[in-house]
Formats: sequence, structure tokens, C-alpha cells
Amino acid sequence: MTAPRRRINFGFDRFSGAYLWVLFIVVFGVWTPSLFLTSSTLHSVASQEAIAAMLGIAVLVPLVAGAYDLSVGSVINLSTIVVVVLQTSHHWGMWPAIFVAIGVSVVIGVVNGFLVVKLRVNSFIATLGMATVVTAIQEIVSGESQPLPPVSHAWNALTQTKVFGFQIVVLYLIILAFIVWWALEHTPVGRYLYAVGGNPEAARLSGVNVDKWTWVAMIASSTICGIAGVFYASLTGPSLTFGSSLLLPAFAAAFLGSTQLKPGRFNVWGSMLAIYVLATGVKGLQLVTGKQWLNDMFNGVALVGAVAFAVWRQRVAGSKPTAAPEPSEAEAQATGPGGAGSTREAVPASQHATAAGPDPAHVQSTAQ
Repeated sequence: MTAPRRRINFGFDRFSGAYLWVLFIVVFGVWTPSLFLTSSTLHSVASQEAIAAMLGIAVLVPLVAGAYDLSVGSVINLSTIVVVVLQTSHHWGMWPAIFVAIGVSVVIGVVNGFLVVKLRVNSFIATLGMATVVTAIQEIVSGESQPLPPVSHAWNALTQTKVFGFQIVVLYLIILAFIVWWALEHTPVGRYLYAVGGNPEAARLSGVNVDKWTWVAMIASSTICGIAGVFYASLTGPSLTFGSSLLLPAFAAAFLGSTQLKPGRFNVWGSMLAIYVLATGVKGLQLVTGKQWLNDMFNGVALVGAVAFAVWRQRVAGSKPTAAPEPSEAEAQATGPGGAGSTREAVPASQHATAAGPDPAHVQSTAQ
């Protein structure tokens, strides 16, 4: 009797983005090495995509909780304008202006949460409407004119200081990504958010306060947008229109990232991988062709392809017969005739609800 042949698993289901990244580097490195394989290209891609990656994290947090936040582009734009106008037109100091800009973003997150949780407006509609309101507020704050950038060494050094050849905004991105990853993967907060996004009714029966954690997700999203807006203003300067152009790349990164590392589950490092894979491909094609419209096309195709792939994966997984697992003692207590169970019992039960994690197809269905 011959032993079964062991198959080599290259991890294409989880690391396809990494393989694609390597392919891009090899192809464009051979195609145009004098332009692509340079330290300036590496540093520019890393710093230019840092803000888009922060926005990707911002949209990821509500997606984990099963909600959309389409106001992120407007919120980051408003934060940029507020922090600049306070310094140039009202002569505020840098740090007070930064705190006010982030505070305004937090307030927007609170309002978004109120619309979704208390008024029961669909998150897609609520945040889309809020985006237009925030854009109008931005016009009022800016006086419908492009504000001048602050002239301050400390302001420029906030994001443009070099660390190992990279602008320090890249370090800020790594720190932010690590904090959000740790909160989602290693704290009860993350378990509750994944439970809410995976199955709200099961989470509610397990004792999880679904409304509370949905509200927290919306506030966290706007807060991250406020921080990213401040960094953008220091790195690039004020702009009245840049926010809307970052909305599609942010969602493309989140959905494409949900097919990486932990397929079917929104995750921080998958999103980071996705944003830089897309950026590398776009940069290489722009260096070869000189066409600037490739960015929008690349991100649009990536978003549609990622969602289609996630839906296909869910259907394939759903078509396979699986034995129903027996509930654990903690789950039986939490969902049995005795009611929702205590908060202490909710953590093990929510872990069961999030074993598969929320996938893009599920989140997509919540918006319809």
C-alpha cells in the first residue's frame, strides 16, 4: 500500500496578493529598471499611499461591524481644511488646530452613529447623505476658496521628517495599523465588532450590545479620518477635492484585503497588503505608459473583482455539506431559554459567531 502523496500548499488562497506584488516588482523591474527599481520610487510610493492606507483602515472598522461609512472622503477633506484654516486665517497654534480638527471629525462620527443606531437609517444611505452635508460645511469653512498652507517648520516636519529614508508619515501608518490590528484581534472590543458584523441577531442573543458597538465603529472611522486629514494637510497641503478621490481606493483595499491572509474576514494587514499591491501596479504602469487614468481603472477593477471573488468563495463554501457543530456549554447558556445571558458569557458565544468572520458578501447584503 503506497502512502498518499503530500501536496505542496503554496498558500495562493491567502497570499495571492503577495505573489502578485512580487510579480509586479519583477515585471516592471525588468521592463523599466532605471525608473522603477530606484529608492526614490520606493519612498514616493510608500509615502504617497500612506494616507490612502489610513483611509482604508477607517472604512475597515465599520465593515467589520457590518456597516458602511461612505462619508470618510468628506470627513478627511474637512479635517484638512479645518486644521489649515485655523492656523492661517485665525492664527491658532498647530496643536490646538490639530485637536479641533480631530474633534470635529469625532462629532461627525457621533452623528453618523446616531443616524444608524437611533434613527435606524441604513448605514449606506446615512453616511452617503452625511458626506454631502460635510462637503457643504467644508465649503462654508473654506469660504469656497483654496486656503493657503501654513508656513511653519514644525508643521512641515510633522509628516516630512525622514526616518530611514522614508517620510515619517509611513511610520505613523504602521503605528496606526498595529493599534487597530491589536484592538480587533486581541481585545474584547474586536471580538464584539466581529460578532456584530458576522451575525447581529446571534450577537444580540449572546448579550452583545449591537447598537453600542456599531456606534463605536462609526466614531472610530471618523476619528481615523480626522487624523489622516491632518497628516495629509502637512504632507501635501490643503485641497478642496482630494477626499473623494481616496474613497474608491480605500474600499478597494478593504475588500481586496478581505481575500488575503484571512480570506472572508476583513483584516488590517490584508488591507495594507492590498493598498501597496495596487499602488505598485499603478506606479509601474504609469512609468511605462505615462497615463494618469490608470489609478482609477486599477482601483475600480480591483474593487469589483475582490467583491465578486468573495461572493464566489462564499457560494462554494456554502455548497459543501458540513456537519453542524454541537454548541458549547457557554453558548447553550447564552442562547438557551434563560435569555441573552450575562456579559461575561457573551465573549465565548461571540467567538463562535465570528469563527468564519464577516465576509464582503455579507456586508454587501446589509446595504441593500
